[in-house]
Amino acid sequence: MGLSRRGFFHTLGVVGGGTLASATCARASSAGPQRDHSNDMGVLVDVTKCIGCRRCEYACQEAAGFDPPDIESFEDKSVFDEQRRPVARSHTVINRYSRPDGSGPVYNKFNCLHCLDPACASACLVSAFTKNDTGPVVYDPSRCMGCRYCMVACPFEIPTYDYDYPLTPQVRKCNLCAHRVPSEQELPACVKICPAEVMTYGRRGDLLELAHERIANNPDVYIDHIYGEHEAGGTSWMWISNVPFEEIGFHKVDSKAPPRRTEAIQHGVFKNFLPPLMWYGLLGAAMWLTRPEKNDESKEGDQHAEVQS
Repeated sequence: MGLSRRGFFHTLGVVGGGTLASATCARASSAGPQRDHSNDMGVLVDVTKCIGCRRCEYACQEAAGFDPPDIESFEDKSVFDEQRRPVARSHTVINRYSRPDGSGPVYNKFNCLHCLDPACASACLVSAFTKNDTGPVVYDPSRCMGCRYCMVACPFEIPTYDYDYPLTPQVRKCNLCAHRVPSEQELPACVKICPAEVMTYGRRGDLLELAHERIANNPDVYIDHIYGEHEAGGTSWMWISNVPFEEIGFHKVDSKAPPRRTEAIQHGVFKNFLPPLMWYGLLGAAMWLTRPEKNDESKEGDQHAEVQS
């Protein structure tokens, strides 16, 4: 006796539900405990201090080896007429925003946030992205196969692709000057050049203490929120501001790191011996069982054609 359509979907639901339950139970073992990131190196950005000079943009391009134009060219304020995002040859950008009360502009810096549990590294099939022990999320172009899954996975939409070099394409983003500060004796280029001391470089635990202290001591200046303390599971770059973050270009991101969800499901599936081939078989069966039936007119047409033949 064949399996009815209703029976098939019942079986499919049981199998799927069991797999998801197994994945949930496997979460602790598959995703694994997270190490303490309080000693990771990071940066605290104080939005209230930024004057929009864009010198950090120049320093970033120079540190990355992109041969930027003269630093005077970065004094051009016409770029603020539109909102920008990091691109392949500019890993950090400054944008200008108007305050709701009309009291003056607010400038904000965007670059890779260097997540504590980076989605780009989780999504990468060849481990081209890694979170090193000192904090930065770094990229190895020799491993990259150009799938760009990292660009889709990033909750902050940061990684970009260098389409101008088709023979040697690379994913591009800030690496927290990991090539400059391997021994913590140098500052990231953007931090070093900033004339307004907008950025503070240090250990994440110390930066959080500093941020909470500034907010507590100046409640009339700062909103009570450190962007990056919890977003996407926490990041090595963090911001404090005098205006809500959604008003200065930041995405509203869940506090749970994306890999904590995706890896739990993926590992749960494979640990319970349900490889993708089985899912393809189930999907194929579902398509066959739910295929559209021929209507009466088409059946009569087929019968008529058989008689004529």
